[in-house]
Amino acid sequence: MIAPEAFKRAAAAEAVAEVRSGMVLGLGTGSTVAHFLQLLGEKLEAGEIKDVVGVPSSIRTGREARAAGIPLTGLAENPHMDLAVDGADEVSPSLDLIKGMGGALLREKMVAQASDRFLIIADAAKAVDRLGTRSPLPVEVVDWGWSGHVTFLEAHGATVHVRRFDDGPPFKSDNGNLILDCVFPQGIADPAALEAGLRARAGVVETGLFLGLADEAILAGPEGISRLRREP
Repeated sequence: MIAPEAFKRAAAAEAVAEVRSGMVLGLGTGSTVAHFLQLLGEKLEAGEIKDVVGVPSSIRTGREARAAGIPLTGLAENPHMDLAVDGADEVSPSLDLIKGMGGALLREKMVAQASDRFLIIADAAKAVDRLGTRSPLPVEVVDWGWSGHVTFLEAHGATVHVRRFDDGPPFKSDNGNLILDCVFPQGIADPAALEAGLRARAGVVETGLFLGLADEAILAGPEGISRLRREP
C-alpha cells in the first residue's frame, strides 16, 4: 500500500476504535471513508461490534457499505446519529473544512448536522493554514442559469470550472446538480463571508465550506497520528 493510502487507513482504524455497539453512524464519502467502511465491516463480521447501522451520504458509500456488510438505514428513518465519520479535502487549524471533491457535499453536510459528533479522518497532507490553498472549493448549483454564479465567484478571487467527467460530459451530483470547482490562488480570505454570500444566492444548493461542524480530526502522516479537537 503506497504511503497516502496507508495514512488514510491508519486514520480510519483510529476512527473505527471510536465506534460502539448499538450506534447509528453517519457514513461520509471518499477514499478515506472507504478504508473506514472496510475496517468497520471486519469488526462487525468478527462480532467485536454489534447492532450498528449506517446512514450513507452518497450512492457510492451505500454501495461500499453494503459490500462491507454494514447494515444501512436512511436519514428519514434515523434523523439523529451518534457519530458521523467523513474525510476532508482540507482541514484548518480551527477545524474548518473544505469537502466535496467526491461530489457528495450536500448529503455529507446534512449527515454531519444530524450527528452528535462529527469526526474527520484524513492523511496529514490535508492540513492547511488557510482554506483554499490546496483544494478547489466545490459549490453545488442547479444547472439552470449556473453561469450567473461565475461572476460572483470570480469577484471573490476564484477561477471557476464546471466539474466534468474525463470524457467530457458535466458531472452531476446524486441530487442531479452541477458542481463548480473554484480555485483560489491566494486561498480564501474570509470563508465565513464567502459562505454567507453563496448561501444567499438562489440557485446555489450547497457549498463545500464546512465551518464550525467538525468536533475532531484524526490526521495520519509520516510522524504518526495526530488529533485536532474543537475547543468547547
